[in-house]
Amino acid sequence: MVDVLAERNAPPGLATAPLLRAIALSKTYRTPDHSGRLVLERIDFALREGEIVAILGKSGSGKSTFLRCLAGLIAPSEGRVEYRGSPVTDPVQGLAMVFQSFALFPWLTVLGNVELGLEAQGVSAAERRRRAVEAIDLIGLDGFENAYPKELSGGMRQRVGFARALVVNPDILLLDEPFSQLDVLTAETLRNDLSELWTQRRIPTKGILMVSHNIEEAVEMADRILIFSSDPGRISAEVPIALSQPRAPDSPPFRQIVDQVYTLLTTMPGRDGRRGAKPEPIGLGYRLPDAAVQQVSALIERLTEPPYNGRADLPHLADEENLVVDELFPMIEFMQLLGWAHVSGGDIELTAGGRVYAAADMLPRKQMFADALMKHVPLAAHIRRVLDERPGHRAPRARFLRELEDHLSEEEAERVLETAINWGRHAEIFAYDYDDEVLSLENF
Repeated sequence: MVDVLAERNAPPGLATAPLLRAIALSKTYRTPDHSGRLVLERIDFALREGEIVAILGKSGSGKSTFLRCLAGLIAPSEGRVEYRGSPVTDPVQGLAMVFQSFALFPWLTVLGNVELGLEAQGVSAAERRRRAVEAIDLIGLDGFENAYPKELSGGMRQRVGFARALVVNPDILLLDEPFSQLDVLTAETLRNDLSELWTQRRIPTKGILMVSHNIEEAVEMADRILIFSSDPGRISAEVPIALSQPRAPDSPPFRQIVDQVYTLLTTMPGRDGRRGAKPEPIGLGYRLPDAAVQQVSALIERLTEPPYNGRADLPHLADEENLVVDELFPMIEFMQLLGWAHVSGGDIELTAGGRVYAAADMLPRKQMFADALMKHVPLAAHIRRVLDERPGHRAPRARFLRELEDHLSEEEAERVLETAINWGRHAEIFAYDYDDEVLSLENF
């Protein structure tokens, strides 16, 4: 480990080539009808020695797929991945990955789980034991070597995942939302411990690439943040972070970067934050945000009240209303999609239409929602049009699902159609029979 640390501490200029590169990387998944669904499109990326890079993007933007392509777990459809100048076509030594799920073998002890990667490399039993114990101690699990995963808390199980990755002395750590399954305090503790190991150079790792859904986490840890757009996944923006470590989350420079990232992540297609900017039309297969109408209505009402009075700083709003990013972003996207709010400079502001909706009674609200769906959500309008044109005003759910699968994965098509059905039923623009799985205009 000492030799590797010495290499990492080498003077600048001796290691200018990227550790890891993606060159025009694209990934297409085949759909049941043998057509292709483009998930990643021509991504160019380089991870250099001594940096931590974070990837942020909404669900379905291909972040985890990109990470798996870099790790050699998935083959790109086009382009290539290089590790230290050599092509990556399979998992290679030098790259280690920590997954969102703990991914431990329940029948193995902590020591057995950590030794596993070394065993695959053909390391002798004695050396495996020595290095595994060292990694377990390093990550703060000494005393639990003989415990089984079922005996451990979630934070401890994820520490085993980190120990298993670090025991192979990786050049690069690939982290796929490694803190997202943990409670806030446990995640913060583990994140701080990893940052301490990195900054104090107690691990040989020379570069870290992490997928995250936590903006403050990314700003706290990373040297730069990549923003992924969706359908297909691309790097739409890069945010450099020149703040020294450790970083103060309450400092104005930190909050300014957080606001910038919030703005980039919540800007709808064609809605660049400028008043009057013309929205870009969305298509039938647009990934509708997974937001419940009642929750959005409650948030719109809250935004009209003090201290917001129609406008709020997004990070402040999330803190005050106890909303995690994965809850807040879909609601914001919903409001933007229907023209009830716009986002600029990390702030959300209700439009005139949003204020009218907030002040309306239940029946006028339903009509406003129905009008907005028909105008701004092509899938909802398409379903209603098909039902209007059919003699019996009925259509099977599978008919619309097949159409969506031309644009989305089977799982995502199911989710999007479920969202559209829930919205349409609330707006009373169509009905749905869950037993027969049939949409109709009955009772209208």
